Amino acid sequence: MIHKYFLNDKYIVLDVPSGSVHLVDKLTYKLLDDYESLSEEDLKEKYSKEYGKDTVHTAINEIKYLIEEGLLYSEDDIILEHEYNPTNIIKAMCLHVAHDCNLKCKYCFAAQGNFNGEACLMDLETGKKALKFLAENSGNRRNLEVDFFGGEPLMNFEVVKDLVAYGRQLEKTHNKHFRFTITTNGVLLTEDKIDFINENMDNVVMSLDGRKEINDNIRPTLNDKGSFDIIVPKFQELIKKRGDKDYYIRGTFTSLNKDFRKDLKEFYDLGFKKVSIEPVVTDPCEPYAITKEDLDEILQEYEDFSKDYIEIRKYDKDFLFFHYMIDLNQGPCVVKRTVGCGAGSEYIAVTPEGDIYPCHQFVGEEDFKLGTLDSGIENTDLRDKFKCANVLNKPECNSCFAKYYCSGGCHANAYFNNKDFYSPYEIGCEMERKRVECAISILANEI
Repeated sequence: MIHKYFLNDKYIVLDVPSGSVHLVDKLTYKLLDDYESLSEEDLKEKYSKEYGKDTVHTAINEIKYLIEEGLLYSEDDIILEHEYNPTNIIKAMCLHVAHDCNLKCKYCFAAQGNFNGEACLMDLETGKKALKFLAENSGNRRNLEVDFFGGEPLMNFEVVKDLVAYGRQLEKTHNKHFRFTITTNGVLLTEDKIDFINENMDNVVMSLDGRKEINDNIRPTLNDKGSFDIIVPKFQELIKKRGDKDYYIRGTFTSLNKDFRKDLKEFYDLGFKKVSIEPVVTDPCEPYAITKEDLDEILQEYEDFSKDYIEIRKYDKDFLFFHYMIDLNQGPCVVKRTVGCGAGSEYIAVTPEGDIYPCHQFVGEEDFKLGTLDSGIENTDLRDKFKCANVLNKPECNSCFAKYYCSGGCHANAYFNNKDFYSPYEIGCEMERKRVECAISILANEI
């Protein structure tokens, strides 16, 4: 399977199975429309008048060479001989230290932080039990990921600090290394919290939805005031002190700001160089939900921002948009590219009460409870179903050129839209395909 398109002044051909990307001239781009259906003589007859016989002959030979080298029209023969992660190794954990929040974001999948349950904070002993569970169920894997999450984790910051210290103890006794991340809305950031985060967190994700009017409409405080002016100076201070450590400003766009390229440019103007903005996924009846009718405008927005991005990066290579970052040489192994995030298998979420779910977006859905920290993984049938949730087992993915980039998409988005996490969320798929096209075209312009 190949996929060809023209974007940002480049003719691009992607060989899907091999992952090879080719920048071609206009003639080769046209030839590929007919290459499999016409003979070599017919191709020459059809195109020689416009391009010249020798030029067409050379282009055909180049196509034949790429085919012989397995770089064009290659066989899609990837086979998983067994379920992914047969040893039940867990390598990453989303640790819900707070099911409470000090904002009331309108689109919040966590029901303003409590995940449709009682507001509560994780106690230290449960947190320690969670980190020990991860260490003891990670097999020979040394590097482990822990994201302090909520609600708003800064509402339980003393426990976060104590858990980081406990994690460092576990590293010594279990020969592990914890890579800690914290995801925060920033309201409770203070100088001492900023210093601790910058010293101890390998990554920090800061929630901001872009322009002041957009952010304040969708992310109000508990007293219905705007949050933009509260959090932006704190985020700027954190990043100023952070040096070269990782961070992300993470936004959400809805049908109310389909012109999200303005929000991304606002991030840049505020001094934020590592940014992401994700489409909202919610009940389609909500006024801010993204529908199929919004897609044309959104896909065009991705294209338009790709042009902005190319121009900005001509003088500032530090500016990074998550969805336009693509590695065509040293990405994940082919098996990993079929299975994605590993939710429910090698990645889990743990609630303040110690319940285990496949990921943070499934928390509170009782049918998706995998077990507890005390009992371990009890719902092994569900775990095994997640293990087999890969692009090879999703019929809708078979003909998609982006399948080895998105790995079948988000399980939660699929389930909440289709009631089946083996059935991809089509609106999300359309956006992912466009993002992949943009990302490759940007790289083609930067080479």
